[in-house]
Order: sequence, then structure tokens, then C-alpha cells
Amino acid sequence: MSVPPLTRAGSGGADRLLLTPLEQHRARVRRARTRRSVLTSLASTVVFAVLLYVSVTSAPGWPRVQETFFDPAVAREWLPSILRGLWLNIRVLAVAAVLTLALALLLAVLRTLRGPVWLPVRLLATAYVDLFRGIPLIVLLYLVGFGVPALRFTEGRISPVVLGAAAIVLTYSAYVAEVFRAGIETVHPSQRLGARSLGLSYAQSLRLVVLPQAVRRVTPPLLNDFVAMQKDVGLISVLGAVDAVRAAQIGALDSFNFTPYVVAALLFVLLSVPTARLADWAALRATRREQAGGVL
Repeated sequence: MSVPPLTRAGSGGADRLLLTPLEQHRARVRRARTRRSVLTSLASTVVFAVLLYVSVTSAPGWPRVQETFFDPAVAREWLPSILRGLWLNIRVLAVAAVLTLALALLLAVLRTLRGPVWLPVRLLATAYVDLFRGIPLIVLLYLVGFGVPALRFTEGRISPVVLGAAAIVLTYSAYVAEVFRAGIETVHPSQRLGARSLGLSYAQSLRLVVLPQAVRRVTPPLLNDFVAMQKDVGLISVLGAVDAVRAAQIGALDSFNFTPYVVAALLFVLLSVPTARLADWAALRATRREQAGGVL
């Protein structure tokens, strides 16, 4: 069936795109399908929310749970302290994220060095990744938090915030280094050879050709690691830092109520949601780019 080409015609002094009858029919079908999908999604969401609310609030122990975990007065009382603690978590997160990216990129580059002369460097980088990926973060926090001060490198007391951030950087740099290395190895060797044939040195080809492609390909998993780090910065409270988690713990002990923990949890969720949506958008964008390349 032949479809007449699209034409333009004036309407009120402005050009208006005219569609063929077949295209108009298809557009109406797509709009109806979109409206039906939106209404179905809204209805199913409302039904699910109502069922969840009814099932939870009708439980025999709900009055006790509501009093213990969802006390508005306790939440208002301890919200300022928890917010001050969350600001400490955000500062630790910002510093740890920058240091993690720098150290992880260095480790990934060291692990991808070619030639037998770099074998000791590759072995050291591999040992670092294996060691700090294998140690649970909570254990590493205790080892760094209580082991490093015992070495007495400084006369004064090392802040638990610094020690906690160091442990987080050690752990996450090992994970992120593997993400970077995977991205570097997905770049086709012809890209590197082409750069070298143009007269670029090894470092220049790595910096100008390989790393930009590698970083673009691993952006979604990097954002996922950043989301995980946002939650794990709350673990520095085990070293005595008064962050959001420690403030919630103090509030719970003072009020004999778990509502401060719920407040801290909600704040961490609000902190991670934008990054999670950004990770979803980056993953979808990468998928569309790959599919477009496949069609071409």
C-alpha cells in the first residue's frame, strides 16, 4: 500500500504539517494506547497502595508499631539533629567519591598496562583489588578506625570521620577500579592502534581515545556504585562520628522510640532517589545508543 508523502500547507499565516489519513489513524491509535496504559498504571498503583495500607494497618500489632516507629512528636524533636548528621554524611560522601574515582582510575590503568616489565605493578594492583573487595566494609572500618590510631603516626587524635572516609575509599576504589577496567577492555584494540598510528604516545592515546569511550560505557554502573556509597557512608557511625545514623541512635535511646531511625532512613532514601533516577536515565540512554548503532 503506497502512502502519500507528507505535505505542508499554510494555515492562519503559519505552516502546518498535514498528515495522511493513515498517519492520522496511527497517531490516534498511539494516543489511545498511551492513555489506556497511563490509566491502567494509575489504577493498579492505587489498588496496590490501598491493599498494602489496609493489610498493614489491620494487623493486630499495628497500633504498637505505629506508636513505636511513627511518632510525629518524636520525629519533630529529633529531625534537626538528624539533619545535622546527614550534612556530615554528605560531606564525607563528596570527598570519598572524588578520592575513590581518582584512586580507582589509577588502579584500572595500572591493571591494564601491557608488557612483562609492568608485571609487578599489575600484581600489586590486583592484590589491592582482591584484598579490599574481599574484606567486608564494616570489618575494614573497625580495622582502620582502631588499628591506624594505634600506630601513632601523629601526636594528636585522628578524627573518626577521616578514618571512616579512608575505609570507604579503600573499599569502593577496589570495586570501581574493576568497573573502569571493564570499560577500558571493551574499547576495541583498533582504536588504540589508530591513535598510535596518528603519532599519539601511549599516554595520549589512553587519555584522548580510550578513557573517554571507557568512561562513557561504564557510567551507569558507576552511578549504581555511587548510590551504594551514599548508604554506606552511614557506617562511619560505628567509629563514633555523630552522623545521621548516630544521631538517630541517640534519639532512639533518649526517647525509647524507634522513630528517629525511620526519619534517618527516609532522609537517606530522599538522598539516593535523584542519583538512582540519574542512573536509570544513563542506562536507558546507553541502551538506546547501542540499539541505534545496531540498526545502522
